[in-house]
Amino acid sequence: MRNLTIGLAFLTLPLTLPNAAAAAQLQAGPMVGSVSMRSAMVWVQADAATQAWLEYRTPDGKLHQTAKTSLTAAHHFTGHLAVTGLEPGQHYEYRMMFDNKAVADKLSFNTQPLWQWRADPPAFTALTGSCLYINEAQYDRPGTPYGGHYEILKNMAAVKPDLTVWLGDNLYFREADYGSPLDMPLRYQHDRALPELQKLLQTGQHYAIWDDHDYGPNDSDKSFIFKQESLELFKDYWANPSYGLPGTPGVFTKVSYYDVDFFLLDDRYYRDNQNMPDTADKAMFGKVQMDWLKNALLSSTASFKIIAAGGQMINDENKYEGWQSYTTERKDFLDWLTQTHVNGVMFLSGDRHQSELMRMPRADAYPLYELTCSPFTSGTHNVDSERSNPELVDDTLVGERNYCTLSFSGPLKARVMDVKSFDVNGKQIWAKQLTLQELTAKPVR
Repeated sequence: MRNLTIGLAFLTLPLTLPNAAAAAQLQAGPMVGSVSMRSAMVWVQADAATQAWLEYRTPDGKLHQTAKTSLTAAHHFTGHLAVTGLEPGQHYEYRMMFDNKAVADKLSFNTQPLWQWRADPPAFTALTGSCLYINEAQYDRPGTPYGGHYEILKNMAAVKPDLTVWLGDNLYFREADYGSPLDMPLRYQHDRALPELQKLLQTGQHYAIWDDHDYGPNDSDKSFIFKQESLELFKDYWANPSYGLPGTPGVFTKVSYYDVDFFLLDDRYYRDNQNMPDTADKAMFGKVQMDWLKNALLSSTASFKIIAAGGQMINDENKYEGWQSYTTERKDFLDWLTQTHVNGVMFLSGDRHQSELMRMPRADAYPLYELTCSPFTSGTHNVDSERSNPELVDDTLVGERNYCTLSFSGPLKARVMDVKSFDVNGKQIWAKQLTLQELTAKPVR
């Protein structure tokens, strides 16, 4: 009888219901990704489930809105909002809506103009670099924090780049992160929400590839057992125009901006381990990706063709990870490049925690240049041993945190590319100019 009394007393206790869930707040972004002449893709992240959409104003003053997108826990409350039916060469102002509440406003993007056959391509600036380490003490290695100088991000945004090309190691998975695909999203959620990062995300367009640290463990390769889950996570957090090819997953894609094509490569998904014997079939990119790159280069009508990867490609003095350890694959491509007389090629990379411009001379062909730009906020190292590299362009070696810009200008037949490096305070470290004429193959004899 005593137990029954206790049970009845419990049933008579007042029932207290929790308060209604608080409205979702903006976690990160908005960030404009791929933009064409008539459409745009905008990424955003909330801190809870919500319905998201954009309200945008067309040049005639009319207000429009996109379809509503559900931001759910399954995709870490991220979403991609498609803006369609736009017109070329127009300026669009927009604001981000969560459940009928504006969470970000006074933002804008520009569609690409229809300049072909009508005018010279417009001038524009691409900002680039790699290695963004955001400290989180309880998961970092003991000792001096590896990341720092987050103010560099504010100065990067102040450049007002038309687009930013992220060259990998855009975050750093720690030992506590990559042991399970259930843990990896926590690193993205922490790092993408950094307050200092938001203004940059809201400036211009953004495109990205990965390197080892935002793919998996340090120096990771195709054996990483969670690489498919890592790819899906990458897709959740970036808004590239595409990812790989049908039947060939990966982050590789092409971005066309005015008269410049950026060929963004995946140097991890198909990569043989760096220490694998250097046999004929050892690959960093893999046959399918290299076949795609060759065909895409031959199809390109761009003035400059920028080939970007996480790790260095033409630096023979590199003692660490790089394409120099995959002799057959690299030689095959460089020989092909010489044989086909593809003009305007330059390489772009990150990873090395140093910045430098390298020049590889070629017999009967224009020289190949590679800009390596690193790091944004991660640690640096002593670069004195790098100064003897015969491929190093004078006065371009940087051993401090920095970012780089590629600015394109001039008439179509005489375009120039100004390459610059800046320190954390936005002060220029060095500048070099490359002309289209210098990157043009000699006529076939």
